[in-house]
Amino acid sequence: MTKLHKNICEAIVNALENIFIHHKYTDKVIEHTLKSDSRWGSRDRKFIAENIYEIVRYLRYIQNIGNIHTHDYWAYLGTWLAMQDTPLPDWQEFHNLDIAQILHNKQYGLYPDAVMQSFPDWLFDKCSTEIGSPWLDEVIHLNTPAKLVIRTNTLKTNIYELQSKLLNDYGFATTQVPHVEHALVFDQKVNIFQTALFKEGYFEIQDISSQLVASYLSPNPGMRVVDACAGAGGKSLHIAALMQNKGQIISMDVSQWKLDELKKRARRAGVYNIETRLIDGYKNIKRLAGMADRLLLDVPCSGLGVLRRNPDAKWKLTDKSINDTIALQQEILDKYHTMLKPGALMVYATCSILPSENEHQIKMFLENNSNFELVKQQTIWPSQGYDGFFMALVKKK
Repeated sequence: MTKLHKNICEAIVNALENIFIHHKYTDKVIEHTLKSDSRWGSRDRKFIAENIYEIVRYLRYIQNIGNIHTHDYWAYLGTWLAMQDTPLPDWQEFHNLDIAQILHNKQYGLYPDAVMQSFPDWLFDKCSTEIGSPWLDEVIHLNTPAKLVIRTNTLKTNIYELQSKLLNDYGFATTQVPHVEHALVFDQKVNIFQTALFKEGYFEIQDISSQLVASYLSPNPGMRVVDACAGAGGKSLHIAALMQNKGQIISMDVSQWKLDELKKRARRAGVYNIETRLIDGYKNIKRLAGMADRLLLDVPCSGLGVLRRNPDAKWKLTDKSINDTIALQQEILDKYHTMLKPGALMVYATCSILPSENEHQIKMFLENNSNFELVKQQTIWPSQGYDGFFMALVKKK
């Protein structure tokens, strides 16, 4: 965009205020913002979404470059645009900016790594302590925009047919991923929600790392599988496709609205073997004691592996919130494993890259439960190109 328009910049500033002052989620704010003015074209919407995400991502760095000490989000926007060499209009909102100083600071300013990578000091130090020397490389990759990845719904089509339809019907170029048989990565960001292919359930939006979890579980047709932290059900739907709609999937969560969303997604995907159950205390868990062939625990976590998608999370996390989450993970592991039959398999998964949420949890679980053994475990690092994730496959003896 060569010329800045006031209403578009106002939309970005209002969005930033909603994120940082009213503590709303970035993706939801952007979704609402883009629907607020039907006059905006695709370039306008792209400009709005990208600049909101990048300012949220690099908030602390922008703050230092622009020497900003207030909640003046016009100053954040103006500083960020000046850093991109975008000429600023003579608007009152930008009059307090020292453009020459901003450009000088960008070129010659010396800042600590936590500022350069735009992280709170405590969180940067925590990650550095737990992960060690690879952390600096990982944090750089966490600050790169996420790719758009979909999973082919094999209940309705195959990857070759879907890839062809996306290109021929909509001009959307995609790339297949070696060793991830149902994944397509888009060459660029596009609006796929309006396509008939999405509305008819031919694919789901799901990152590579997330797609690997269901395969790690090795579900087979005819099994009883419990997805005990199902959320809105992306992995439940993938499991259903791997099971060819045969057998039973019990998708559980503590939030009814997420399970309602799963029901809608399942209808669209043509999935018929999912039963949803609200977790209301542990009586639901006890009723399933010794009944599951497979158990997926995609537990609540810090979300540090998916900061490229949810960059606002690093400003909302606290040391206490991470410690509380770790305690919840331990509680889920301790109580939910009872649903497994002898000889059955469980996958523990997080979208975090902190060992305290991952390897340490599994190590402690195995020490406390001698009737389980580790089959394999894997960390997917952001530097590998996709979301940071951890998976451990455990067998009940």
